Amino acid sequence: MEKKFEQAVALWREWNGRINVVSRQDIEHLYEHHVLHSLAIAAYLRRFYPQPDAVGAGTLFLDLGTGGGFPGIPLAIALPACRFLLCDSVGKKIKVAQAVAQGIGLDNVRCVQARAEDLPGPFDWVVSRAVTSLPQFYPWVKGKFRRGILCLKGGDVEAEIAELGRRCGVPRGCVRVWPVTEWLKDDYFKEKFVIEIGKSYLCPPKID
Repeated sequence: MEKKFEQAVALWREWNGRINVVSRQDIEHLYEHHVLHSLAIAAYLRRFYPQPDAVGAGTLFLDLGTGGGFPGIPLAIALPACRFLLCDSVGKKIKVAQAVAQGIGLDNVRCVQARAEDLPGPFDWVVSRAVTSLPQFYPWVKGKFRRGILCLKGGDVEAEIAELGRRCGVPRGCVRVWPVTEWLKDDYFKEKFVIEIGKSYLCPPKID
């Protein structure tokens, strides 16, 4: 597994010289800021869904707005029994994701250039990394997931969650916020979170 991560990082660096999917200022921190950040979703699943059926053989993930393959490719390496559909509307980004997946021999990844509304689903999990706001993202995949949505987000996430409730009718109890710093202690990950949007209540309602 470690070798696949090393190979993937080398391929992303090579492709980034041709098609910019990671900012040039951040390319030296590609593993820490992009690969490890993506793997926070796997850490979250281990923490809250230890039962085998949550990420068992054949579990299907949609990575919507994958860009060059984040978080989908790191997750596909970490969860080899699961299947991943990586989707982006920009063809050159999908070209990079496809090249990296093929270059490291990932047979559990498929890459497509498409828009969210053109994907039939259903998927077990939908994942994304800093694609857009939650109220904009949620309608794209509403009704297309069996278990939940897992988004990597930063900043004032509570404001987005409140807007998600107002615009999309998602109860606050269906949303769980997990600080990435519970797994990665580096200061870079302060104010970075895994946001889960579930189909039912994730936590008991608060009683004032």
